[in-house]
Amino acid sequence: MTSTRATDTAFRMRPDCIGVVLAGGRGTRMGGPDKPFRVLAGRSMLDRVLDRLSSQVDQLLISANIDPVRFHPRAIPVVADTLPHHQGPLAGILAGMRWAAEHRPGTQFVASVAADTPFFPENLIQALFDGYGLKQGAIALAASASGVHPVFGLWPVSLASDLEEFLLSGANPKMLDFANRHACFTVPFDDRALPDGTSVDPFFNVNTPREAERAEAVALALDANAGFG
Repeated sequence: MTSTRATDTAFRMRPDCIGVVLAGGRGTRMGGPDKPFRVLAGRSMLDRVLDRLSSQVDQLLISANIDPVRFHPRAIPVVADTLPHHQGPLAGILAGMRWAAEHRPGTQFVASVAADTPFFPENLIQALFDGYGLKQGAIALAASASGVHPVFGLWPVSLASDLEEFLLSGANPKMLDFANRHACFTVPFDDRALPDGTSVDPFFNVNTPREAERAEAVALALDANAGFG
């Protein structure tokens, strides 16, 4: 796995990309599948994630295995796993790939983000593509000082059949295990500065009540400083 630094480069042409918000987790430490609907500073984590991603991709999808009515009136397609047994984020990415092949033929990439990580970079997708260099069949993953974040990545739709075979093989469905079967590299992102002089990992995710308290404070600070953060 190689690494390339994310930069604030000017917008470059890129292939069509579908953004998949992975909201299919069980949320066992935060009250079950309702976690994406938890409100931070007046807005749900899910809405914050959707707003942040919408301007970066050509189409939004929500990957979830609960009643899609829960996500209305957002008018965004909700796709359930195409494989049984809740095999984690990779199953959601596969569902996004299959949806893309059926509904937007010719789409080359699915970009994945997590529904419980509301402060990811506003230039995430473009920076991943800038680092990607359109290497055939490669996977690009985000990283920060805390490590690699495989839930945030670019996944070629052409890998759908291989991904399905991997998930059906009985192997532990770890994202990095699959990514490392292919050309894979990381794009590092810097921490985000807050108005009070502290900083936050842009891939800080909310898994516990204590982390939710921290996220509430971050959301309040960002919203007060520059509109909705």
